[in-house]
Amino acid sequence: MNEQAMPKPLDVNQDRSGDITRTRARWGEFLIESSLGLCATISIITTSVIIFILARESLGFFATVSPIEFFFGTSWVPLFEPSAYGVLPLLWGTMLITLGAALFAVPTGLASAIYMSEYASPQMRAVIKPVLEVLAGIPTVVYGYFALTFVTPLLRMLMPDLQVFNALSGAIVVGVMILPTIATLSDNALRAVPDSLRQGAYALGATSYEVTTRVVLPAGLSGVMASVLLAISRAIGETMAVTLAAGATPNLSFTFLESIQTMTAYIVQVSMGDTPAGGIAYQTLFAVAALLFVITLILNIVSQWILSKFREVYE
Repeated sequence: MNEQAMPKPLDVNQDRSGDITRTRARWGEFLIESSLGLCATISIITTSVIIFILARESLGFFATVSPIEFFFGTSWVPLFEPSAYGVLPLLWGTMLITLGAALFAVPTGLASAIYMSEYASPQMRAVIKPVLEVLAGIPTVVYGYFALTFVTPLLRMLMPDLQVFNALSGAIVVGVMILPTIATLSDNALRAVPDSLRQGAYALGATSYEVTTRVVLPAGLSGVMASVLLAISRAIGETMAVTLAAGATPNLSFTFLESIQTMTAYIVQVSMGDTPAGGIAYQTLFAVAALLFVITLILNIVSQWILSKFREVYE
């Protein structure tokens, strides 16, 4: 007589252990998602508070000073009598530093990125890459004193009429500061180009120079342009290095040889001074900061748009 197979009894302890493990996993995922959501919420709240404070104080400023005078005036004397609130000298000083820094950093950074991506050996790349990263980690105040004690004296040996505080030294050190941003991000963009494009160009008889300039660089152009715009955004917002190197003289000078003042340098001047809170001079700080915020925001939006609009997608 065949014995009927008896069903095995359920292992209650094993089922409970599995339920506990799944419950812990769900709680772990919930905690991770909640933590990430909390971090995102804190970022949004912080940005919203900054925008609110800038808008509130700026509106109080523009209730007293005409926006036309602020945006188109050519004299900036907010702390003394007679007062003048034309922001163009500060805006021009910021653009002058940014232009000089870009003229130095963009070709140098792009050349460094092309060399690391297309020509450097792994050993050479392992040396150059950390050096650029070290440049990115040096405090900005160190760059300022470097400009004041080394760059300016060196330039005055070549140009005796150069002022101690001048836009040229500030532009050079800011260019050195944003160089790692351009070089690193551009290198990443160029290395992201599929190697099959390079090999196909070589198979057609192209030289290394032709492959770099006609294949790799156009393919990674969106990343390169985005890196340049991000670096320019940092140059516009730079504070200490420019303050120490370029001085604090707001003027519409069209030469790099004179002292100028940027928007960030003015913010430092007011913040460290004895300007009473609530007055019109104090509110100029927020008006200038709001203008700086809008400029950098526009540049970041443009860089993201370029990155998404012209990004090449490879299968």
